[in-house]
Amino acid sequence: MKIVPFFIAISGSLAMALPAAAQQYPTRTIRLIVHSSPGGSSDILGRIVAQKLTESLGQQVVVENRAGASGIIGVDVVVKSPPDGYTILISQTSLAINPSMFLKMPYNALRDLAPVTQIVDGPNVLVVHPSIPARSVKQLITLAKAKPDGLVIGSPGQGTSPHLSAELFNVMAGVKMVQVQYKGAGVAMLGLVSGEVGVMFPTTPTAMSNIKARRIFPLGVTTAKRVQALPDVPSIAEAGLPGYESTQWFGILAPAGTPRPIVDRLNQEIGRIMQAPVMKERLSGEGMEVVAGTPEQFGAHIKAETEKWAKVIKAMGIKPE
Repeated sequence: MKIVPFFIAISGSLAMALPAAAQQYPTRTIRLIVHSSPGGSSDILGRIVAQKLTESLGQQVVVENRAGASGIIGVDVVVKSPPDGYTILISQTSLAINPSMFLKMPYNALRDLAPVTQIVDGPNVLVVHPSIPARSVKQLITLAKAKPDGLVIGSPGQGTSPHLSAELFNVMAGVKMVQVQYKGAGVAMLGLVSGEVGVMFPTTPTAMSNIKARRIFPLGVTTAKRVQALPDVPSIAEAGLPGYESTQWFGILAPAGTPRPIVDRLNQEIGRIMQAPVMKERLSGEGMEVVAGTPEQFGAHIKAETEKWAKVIKAMGIKPE
């Protein structure tokens, strides 16, 4: 009979320990895993969040790039980490795309990750190297039709938003531009700037500095409407491909099982960072719109995106590898 009260006391102590742990959290360095190479949008956003979180939490938040396999390697690192809030992930649309692109996945994102918050939403932008004789979407389509397999698109990896934005363009425009896969957006952008490839659909943060330096030329954004960061660049739908639309989102996640008080602490701190006027203005200048919602809203968004891309990929006839 004395055993029962003992276990009740222990379980009660454990229940009280979680909020206390969250109040003390963090007490050491936090790893923020970026599942792409340096220079891509995830890396850029991750470093912004890490810097601001370091200031607000009072503990160092260190960015760790784990690129490869269309982001699967980096996500797997987080999934297999202790659910204690000291390893978190910045991910993007590919998290919802990959289940339909790969036959075997080492994890189930909807089951094995705890959403913290979506941070931003934004477009990809169709850009070309100066050597490509096209300065509009219509001119690019005409050129691609005249040279089947003659134009090469750089992609940061199978199943990424730039990859599928390009495939959607090919299908809707009735053209066949060949894709070359790089290990990350930053490396793919170097390939475009150097002229290794002629076309790309990067996110706006990845492309903006090279657009401003006129190393590459923007032909259209993938959102339904124009974006503030590139007011003179039409949407692809507006510029010659009606109905075309593809967006890119980014968010923070933790391993499944991370205590809810820790998830809530991260959500509140990151939300405060993202909603700061200076941050919203900065990201707007990069073509990104701040979202910063609840964990439940982000989880529902990932689920909806996973279902949406499964239908799109099937309709496009892309076979999982």
